[in-house]
Amino acid sequence: MPTIPPERVQPSPQEPHRHRQVAESFGADPERYDRARPRYPDAMVARIVAESPGPDVLDVGIGTGIAARQFQAAACQVLGVEVDARLAEWARRCGLDVEVAAFEAWDPAGRLFDAVVSGQAWHWVDPVAGAAKAARALRPGGRLAVFWNVDQPPSELAKAFAEVYRRAMPDSLAAGRWTKTSSDGHALLCGKAADGIRETGAFGAPAQWRFDWERRYTRDEWLDQVPTTGGHAQLPAAEREEVLTGIAAAIDAVGGGFTMRYATVVVSATRAGAA
Repeated sequence: MPTIPPERVQPSPQEPHRHRQVAESFGADPERYDRARPRYPDAMVARIVAESPGPDVLDVGIGTGIAARQFQAAACQVLGVEVDARLAEWARRCGLDVEVAAFEAWDPAGRLFDAVVSGQAWHWVDPVAGAAKAARALRPGGRLAVFWNVDQPPSELAKAFAEVYRRAMPDSLAAGRWTKTSSDGHALLCGKAADGIRETGAFGAPAQWRFDWERRYTRDEWLDQVPTTGGHAQLPAAEREEVLTGIAAAIDAVGGGFTMRYATVVVSATRAGAA
C-alpha cells in the first residue's frame, strides 16, 4: 500500500500546498475564472484517455470544470474533488458531479477510477499524500496524470510584467512568475510531483509529456485573466489596480495584443498491480 510520511513541521516557501489561503482564493469570481483561464490541448486529453484502462476519471482540484468538460467531451465519466465550495458549485451548474474536500482528506469510499487527473492544481496538494490518495482511488493499471500550462510570453513583455510586479507586489507568489522563467518554476513542480509519486511505491516510473501550443490575446483578454492567478484576489484594491494598469500599458506598448506560447507539461504514472 502507498505510505504517507509524518506531517512536516515547518512550511517552506517552496511548498505551495502550504499556502492554503491562496489555494482557496480562486473562487472569489468563478465566472471570470471559467471564462478567462486557458484550456488544455486536445492532444493531451486524447493521450491520457488512450493510455488509461477505461473512461472513469477523477479530477482533483476540478475548479469550475475546465479540464473536466474536455474529458467529458472525450466520452469520459468525471467526478471532481474541489476544496473551494464556490468553484464546486459553478462546476455543478455545468453538469459535473463534484465533492467538496481537500484531496488529502477526501474519502474514495471504495470507489475506483481508471484515471486520476489534476489540471493546474496539483501544486496545492501535498505531493506524497496526494499521490498516495490517488493510488487508493485507482484501479491496478490506472493512470495518474497531473498537468500545468506553462506560459512563455515574448521576452520584452516578460521583462515589462516583471517590472510591474517588482513595483506593486514584490514579495508575492505572483511576482516570482515573471522574475524567473516559467519553465524553471514548472520544472520544480514537475520534479516534486514525480518525487511524490515515487515515494509512495505504488506506481511505475513517472514519465513527463509536453504539448506545445499558442494563443493570441488582446489586452483586455489578458487583463481578464490576470486576477484569476495566484495571489491577486487577496491584493488590496489599490495594489490590484496598479498591477492591472501597469500590465495594460505594457501590452499597449507592443501594439495592444500578443501571442502567448504555452507548453502543457504532464507528469504521469501507472498504478502498479495486475490489471
